[in-house]
Amino acid sequence: EYRYFTSNDVRRGESVMNVKNILSFSGGKDSTALYLLAMERGEDFLPIFADTGHEHELTYQFVKEFPEKVGGPEIKWVKADFKKDLERKRTKVIPEKWLKDGVPKADRDRAIEAAIYTGNPFLDLVTWKGRFPSTRARFCSQMLKHEPIFEQVIDPLLEQGIEVISWQGVRADESFARKDLPPVEEVGGGLWNYRPILEWTADDVFAMHDKHGIEPNPLYKMGCGRVGCMPCIHARKDELMNIADRFPEVVDRVRDWEGIVSHAAKRGKSTFFCNTDGHGDGIDQVVQWSRTSKGLSNLDMFRQGNEVEMCSSIYGLCE
Repeated sequence: EYRYFTSNDVRRGESVMNVKNILSFSGGKDSTALYLLAMERGEDFLPIFADTGHEHELTYQFVKEFPEKVGGPEIKWVKADFKKDLERKRTKVIPEKWLKDGVPKADRDRAIEAAIYTGNPFLDLVTWKGRFPSTRARFCSQMLKHEPIFEQVIDPLLEQGIEVISWQGVRADESFARKDLPPVEEVGGGLWNYRPILEWTADDVFAMHDKHGIEPNPLYKMGCGRVGCMPCIHARKDELMNIADRFPEVVDRVRDWEGIVSHAAKRGKSTFFCNTDGHGDGIDQVVQWSRTSKGLSNLDMFRQGNEVEMCSSIYGLCE
């Protein structure tokens, strides 16, 4: 087990008041365990939730109620804002650049009308971009989570001469990219990355919930493998089918967003699950695909009917 890495490790002879623990909190199982671990250690920390505008309502509810349930510090909410970007698209990019690119006037007028600021970070981002993120163009996490946390919280602290320990709830067994991450990393400029649950398993994470008598985000008991954006561009086939069955309003929302973003796109087409060209099959086609058997073309009788299993959790958590 890695030794504790605390504020004292970066004091450098100065007051501990010059060090701030910032904990990224998403409402997921790992960040919940991280929050509880920081409480166990008696750390003074500030939890941050980056609202993408694309989480499920159950996640928002979980985040709002969590501090009171555990008696921990309040969670600071941050949101990215793309109002200026959309305004520039409407007043400069479309009228000038698109005109030079030979885009017909009708298409320019259509995009100007669609590029309206809503205050929803995810929708505004993809409307500005004219496309949804993809596995090869994963600008969503960077622009909806990383950048607002830095711009609104971490950078101002560093500018004041306060060193920041960024607590990150990542685990080595989650992905190939994370298996070689160090538990402690000095980034520079007064910033440290700290990953205290790096070697934990999913069972360890849920054991921490049980230890403190905390029920995990209810979405885990409803078949969701992740509880961030719903759906995520990395959603599994079974997870998509489960979302469509349990939360049809999510599919309705994505369908509406596909229409808005398509109107704001130069090509006039954009879908949530897009390919390298920025578009692919629409959400309804992808949901239909999620109900097919391994051959991808035949509907599977066992994947139909909108009937939810009594226990669909991939982690063995039953409702």
